[in-house]
Amino acid sequence: MLSYDNLHKYQNKACEFVFSHRNCALFIGLGLGKTIITLTAVEKLINSMEVSKVLVVAPLRVANSVWEQEAKKWAHTKGLTVSLCTGPAKARGAALAVEADVYLINRENIVWLVKHYTKRSWPFDCLVIDESSSFKNSSTKRWKALKKVRPYISRTIELTGTPSPNGLLDLWPQIYLLDYGQRLGKTKTAYLHRFFDADYMGYKWEPKPGADKEIHSLIEDLVLSLRTEDYLDMPPMIKSVVKVYPDEKAKKQYSDLETDFMLCLEGKEITAMSAAVLAGKLLQFSNGALYSEDGKTFNVVHDLKIEALKDIIEDNAGENILVAYNYKSDLARIKKAIPSVEVMDKKQSTIDRWNDGEIPVLLVHPASCGMGINLQHGGSILVWFGLNWSLEYYEQLNGRLYRQGQEKPVRIVHIVTDSMLDEKVLSAINSKAKTQNDLLNALKDTYND
Repeated sequence: MLSYDNLHKYQNKACEFVFSHRNCALFIGLGLGKTIITLTAVEKLINSMEVSKVLVVAPLRVANSVWEQEAKKWAHTKGLTVSLCTGPAKARGAALAVEADVYLINRENIVWLVKHYTKRSWPFDCLVIDESSSFKNSSTKRWKALKKVRPYISRTIELTGTPSPNGLLDLWPQIYLLDYGQRLGKTKTAYLHRFFDADYMGYKWEPKPGADKEIHSLIEDLVLSLRTEDYLDMPPMIKSVVKVYPDEKAKKQYSDLETDFMLCLEGKEITAMSAAVLAGKLLQFSNGALYSEDGKTFNVVHDLKIEALKDIIEDNAGENILVAYNYKSDLARIKKAIPSVEVMDKKQSTIDRWNDGEIPVLLVHPASCGMGINLQHGGSILVWFGLNWSLEYYEQLNGRLYRQGQEKPVRIVHIVTDSMLDEKVLSAINSKAKTQNDLLNALKDTYND
């Protein structure tokens, strides 16, 4: 069993940071052990009687599997009692009635939890928000629910490796839950007008000159940033693009859809009533299949990405490969073209089989496979068959392979259709990543391990 002595020096420093800051954020890179860091700090806080009941709000898979398992691995945290408050309402209520040190709930049920304690005292004096970037939108019910009970909580710890997946606009809601707007403004509007300029329509906000540095400076006392590459001896991550080229017929169909918001394909009329819907349809087209208006059936417009995926698999014979898909049509077409592939499900046995090297090609969706799963032992190649706009999904899924324990160089391969929207999506993700990296680098701890 692991002991306190097995903690890395940077992990001990992070624990001390949490213990010495009543409210703080750990912007910690994937694979650096944010769960055991927090559990170690929690164990110390409980033993010193600084806190008595800890609420951990996490993604469902993480709540169900990661925290309690991690606590049991370490001698100094195995004594923490943990109550899992997920599942049906009756089961959640029963779990809350159990005397424990740590209570785990998935973020989708935080609104229910706050309502549950409407007519009784809020019992939790310490709040841990695992993946705080999922509380980056202050208009959501989950954020408003936490805001409501925040005054009753004496300590708050936020954890994420992706604090600003869509840029600096994502920071205000997370920092507000730590300091009630002391640093970045009491309202989102005040934050926007202080640090950003709007376009003439008032829809798009860009940081004012020097705003990024000012924001970094204002929050640096609350935040400890640790980058994976600074503390782990990791193999390289190699990113590449495999570009496919549509024929003239596909180019014209795509152009018609893009310019006219309408395409007649095989006698079925497909329309895009808004720019957002159009963007979705253009991404579908880029991947090779376009959904009809019923949202259930789809028409194949090209198989360029399918053929490229086949080539990648053939060229890497003997290597196990993760394939990220975006739409159900992608999934159906890949399974039809390559019947031997398997699909990630909710079973731990599937994860175990992958890590044991028993699954040559595993299809995963980034929205359901981005957190709480270790896949680094089963392979080192991830192919993005289709992209979406989320930097958070993108980095989290890449981090399933590129994390502590990976022994091979990790290859991230993007299949992109020439002159179509997924080229722009990849460019946007890279741009968002630069903004986030600038933030993390500005806040990066200068402590040398």
